[in-house]
Amino acid sequence: MTELLVKTFVKDYQNTEEAKVRTAYGVLASLVGIVCNLLLFGGKLAVGLVLHSVSVMADAFNNLSDAASSVIGFIGVKMAEKPADEEHPFGHGRIEYIAALIVSFLVIEVGFTFFKNAIAKIRTPEELSFNRISMGILLASVAVKLWLSFFNKKLGKRINSTVMQATATDALGDVVTTLATMGSILFFYFTKINIDGYVGLAVSLLVMWAGVGIAKDTLEPLIGQSVDPKLYREISEFVESYDGILGSHDLIVHNYGPTKSLASIHAEVPNNVDIETSHEIIDRIERDAAKKLGIFLVIHMDPVETADAQVAEVKAEVQEVLHQMDERLSLHDFRMVDGEKWINLIFDVVVPFSYGENDRPKLREAIEEEVRSLDERYHCVITFDSGFVAEE
Repeated sequence: MTELLVKTFVKDYQNTEEAKVRTAYGVLASLVGIVCNLLLFGGKLAVGLVLHSVSVMADAFNNLSDAASSVIGFIGVKMAEKPADEEHPFGHGRIEYIAALIVSFLVIEVGFTFFKNAIAKIRTPEELSFNRISMGILLASVAVKLWLSFFNKKLGKRINSTVMQATATDALGDVVTTLATMGSILFFYFTKINIDGYVGLAVSLLVMWAGVGIAKDTLEPLIGQSVDPKLYREISEFVESYDGILGSHDLIVHNYGPTKSLASIHAEVPNNVDIETSHEIIDRIERDAAKKLGIFLVIHMDPVETADAQVAEVKAEVQEVLHQMDERLSLHDFRMVDGEKWINLIFDVVVPFSYGENDRPKLREAIEEEVRSLDERYHCVITFDSGFVAEE
């Protein structure tokens, strides 16, 4: 069913790197979500009214909020597709995140409304009724939500969409809430004990928790988040795969929407190669990154010493010192300046965010002590950089 829908409604569906194809996937997922959730809302609302069940009606309006989420998601996807203009040179991709943030507030509001209704039901419970047809409708809704979860998870993996994968998780949560609702009705049928209000309370809390989760996931790219380790390796290895590039560091990625990223990186080039030759390589990498990775990449050239064997040897020794202290530490921009009484070793050390500002003076002293043990003439001039990649 999933493949049939994709092949029918997504043109050139295999070319998932293209922005238009990704948008088509997003539109398809939104429309399927709208149709399925509206059908589920109508069915569950009817069941809730027949059975006098607040938990079933809470579940129904949860599906309505999911449909609203899909509508806003659809609008967001279409607006995010708008090309860049004079006022928005990086495009409109972040509108999709803003749309998801609006959805999160709607979900929280729905959950809070039914939280109040559930409290009222606990105080003044109503007798439930059991209907096999109604239970069949609820069971069918579980099957639909399971398929929606599978559908969004598969499409989310295909185009690497965190939004779709979050939708898949939300659909799976809906399965749990519907099963809990059915459980409360069956429990009343067999025991005549009404726990509907308590189950409705639990469902409302789950709905609000889902809304908070959506808000959190949406705010992170809006505020600015650390680089995903997989993306960090992909960009770094891509840059370093070119002849004339010795290494890279200081990668920063700015997210301007699910399909729009701007990145900057420092690329190390030999200092004995003509600057125009290195610049031509850098230009080619930037053009290729836009075509192959879909990333607007800006590269800063860092010339490094390659002809001096002593500099290379000392750099390797200092790097080993850092690795012995903490494997997460790395260095770059290494220079060696001979003086009359000592030798200045000038370099930058990249430290993870787990090292606070108060930890850095102690780390500096430890590095200086270890390096001085290699040669008493070594004098370290260290600049600390914070790593922008998320820790695995």
